[in-house]
Amino acid sequence: MNVLLCSFSDPGYLYPALAVGRELRRRGHRVLVLGRAGGVPTARAAGLGALDAAEYDGAGGFSVGRWTRGGEAQFRAVRHAAREFRAGVLVTSVLGHGALLAGEALGLPVVVLGFAAHLWPYASGGEGEPQRVVLREWRLRELLRHYRELRERIGLPPRRDRRPDRPLIGSGLLLRGHPALEYPGAALPEGVWHAGPCSWEPAADPGEVDRIDHHLARVGKPVVYVHLGRQFGGRSLWPALNEAFTEGPFQAVVEQGRSGDPSPAAGADVLVVRRPWMGPLVERAALVLTNGTTSPVLTALRHGTPLAVAPAGSEQPLLAEACVRAGVAVRFSGGDSPGSGVAALAAALDGPLPERARRLGAALCRGDGAAAAADHVIAAASLIATGRSGGPGAGHRTGPETGQGTRQGIGHGTHGERFRDAERMEAHT
Repeated sequence: MNVLLCSFSDPGYLYPALAVGRELRRRGHRVLVLGRAGGVPTARAAGLGALDAAEYDGAGGFSVGRWTRGGEAQFRAVRHAAREFRAGVLVTSVLGHGALLAGEALGLPVVVLGFAAHLWPYASGGEGEPQRVVLREWRLRELLRHYRELRERIGLPPRRDRRPDRPLIGSGLLLRGHPALEYPGAALPEGVWHAGPCSWEPAADPGEVDRIDHHLARVGKPVVYVHLGRQFGGRSLWPALNEAFTEGPFQAVVEQGRSGDPSPAAGADVLVVRRPWMGPLVERAALVLTNGTTSPVLTALRHGTPLAVAPAGSEQPLLAEACVRAGVAVRFSGGDSPGSGVAALAAALDGPLPERARRLGAALCRGDGAAAAADHVIAAASLIATGRSGGPGAGHRTGPETGQGTRQGIGHGTHGERFRDAERMEAHT
């Protein structure tokens, strides 16, 4: 089976896809990664061949920060690469509408890797949730609006589905968290499953880890790993971080992430880093402070480390709410009053949170999320091959290219040599 991974190339989206791709390759399937040029070396470090989407008219289509504007580019690149690779199945990310529509045009199944928790309305239950925080109905309406606009721009006719969320689920939406992060008693919609964490990241540079260790030992205080995501126009966390880590009981290692320029105060016990890995830093931390994005939340919990959450936008408020409700996180309001940030961090370590985080982490680690996701990918492709079920466009295979992606082997089109180069690279990693 040929599998085309076409997730966004941002680490929080690319790394889980690579974990699934590695497992599929281990089972003997052929796997290629399509994405930004900057993600090609990362994919190769994971042992997978990779293609630059820009060479397939897909520039700008694989950055999550451009998901509302890059859908057409993503559609073009995925459609072109999938035809040449003769893919049997696509794997993409939440928000990867271009890949979903390319799969529909080609008659291919598309498996979607989701976040740690479900973002849209449940099949049943969930009535007690704070709707102003989770905004499930609003999230679904907004995503469907963008999806339908993209569908119209690329010339596909409207869909008519019994369930409004069906187009976004594809052949299966795989959540990377645990049922404990869903609202108690709520039922997931049909086609949505918990696969569990799909964990992979580049190997850490031992010399860099040693330098960080020397810095932490010199300061000599308990470590808080801070992972900053996008602020979505909200206030910066830096004033609160400076207040919490200046002449206080903790030191911080702050991963800058996508939060803009760092602003540590003189004298603050803060080490700012920008690294493509976080595992070794979480291992050294007593606590993880995050906006509430999936990658740092799951990495913390897999290490049994409690959380402090300061959400801004996107999925952050929903996942932060889930972590607090599950008893593995406290809220970090920081800046509301002098000492409030330190008090929140201390409360996370002194109460029952560490034990709850260890229990939930143990539950997450019992399964193999990448293996479970690979099972779903294989099942989705098998159903299409036997004609027993439709892919993301079941009943909506409107394009003239339907079925062209189901043959095995490398294509011989304009870019065929690039595929052969990618395969040779994969074979020698």
